[in-house]
Amino acid sequence: MLKRRRFKQTKTLHQRLAEEAAHLREQARALAPGRRREILLRRARHDEMAMQIDAWLHSPGLRAPS
Repeated sequence: MLKRRRFKQTKTLHQRLAEEAAHLREQARALAPGRRREILLRRARHDEMAMQIDAWLHSPGLRAPS
């Protein structure tokens, strides 16, 4: 049976998503307008949306559906 490789994350999900979004935006800034640049910007926006969703899910005002 294969063992699952596990490791502890040293940074929070929010930190990792923020770093990835910043890195993608930096890469996109270096490119000329085109398909590759749009893909990088879209991925950066997805990371930012994921940060917002994660913040919403961990907010104290969130209640379970009733």
